[in-house]
Amino acid sequence: MSHIVHIQTEVRDPVAISSACARLSLPQPIQGEHQIFTKRVTGLGVQLPQWQFPVVCQAETGQVQYDNYEGRWGDPTQLDRFLQGYAVEAAKQEARRQGYSVTEQSLEDGSIRLAIQVGG
Repeated sequence: MSHIVHIQTEVRDPVAISSACARLSLPQPIQGEHQIFTKRVTGLGVQLPQWQFPVVCQAETGQVQYDNYEGRWGDPTQLDRFLQGYAVEAAKQEARRQGYSVTEQSLEDGSIRLAIQVGG
């Protein structure tokens, strides 16, 4: 039986954040205080390609803070790619933690299909 699931992502898992960075060939996230324009924010800083400031993931709250100045300081599609990578990695980790097998397929439209095999 097949089920389609839509996920609203909260970024809470530091391991999945790190895995998403590796998946996208980004530098590994840095825990600490990060400058976002005029504000300092604490969390895991992820440097997206050609973004002026890091995206800061606050695992305790699930929130992501950033300032891309409406796309002038960073292409929003890069953030979308990171969030998609995070969601895929978090789902795969949780499925494997529960003993399920996972296969992944990239689709032509840029989406990713995960198939999770439950039981025999």
